[in-house]
Amino acid sequence: MSVHLEQPRKRRGLLLIVSSPSGAGKTSLSRRLVADHADLMLSISATTRPPRPGEEHGREYFFVSPDQFEEMAGDDQFLEWANVHGNRYGTPRQPVTEALDAGKDVLFDIDWQGAEQVAGKLPEDCVRVFILPPSMHELSRRLHARAQDSQKVIEGRLERAYGEIAQWRAYDYVIVNVDYDHAYADLAHIYHAERLKRDRQTWAEPFVEGLLAEKV
Repeated sequence: MSVHLEQPRKRRGLLLIVSSPSGAGKTSLSRRLVADHADLMLSISATTRPPRPGEEHGREYFFVSPDQFEEMAGDDQFLEWANVHGNRYGTPRQPVTEALDAGKDVLFDIDWQGAEQVAGKLPEDCVRVFILPPSMHELSRRLHARAQDSQKVIEGRLERAYGEIAQWRAYDYVIVNVDYDHAYADLAHIYHAERLKRDRQTWAEPFVEGLLAEKV
């Protein structure tokens, strides 16, 4: 019996975790990667923080009250959750596991605490990428330029950035976001390579067995 590549090739999805200090570029890079790849979906977190201008419930985040978040955490509905900048963020478990089983990939735009929790629960499925700023001065400039936060909030984000950057060794890949397009190309190359890893190609074993069984 011959096995041909024209037949559907089943694969296990992967979890692509992208982290960075606030302002280093993980969100814009992540959104572009998802927009460019049909098999990649963005994991939407629940959060207790209020929406920023232009954000919509169910698109960027599920905006919930602290009581609602507490109930979801108590029911073990999160794959991970953490306190970040005075608010809570959590990733619903069910959509992620269903996507993996269906061969879909899920991108996590989360901080290092969440990355650690997800990788601890699903280590074989996770790929972790950390985005670094070219300098702390440039990070400060970007935070001020986006004009989303007060000066006090920006100062807090910069102070916390040192501790976040110190976690870089826990990640599989590191990208310095000097130029947005170059950083995006690096992220896309990482994603493409990880999709081709042998252990994720559940179609490969029967295909290779078919090749070895063929007589020419």
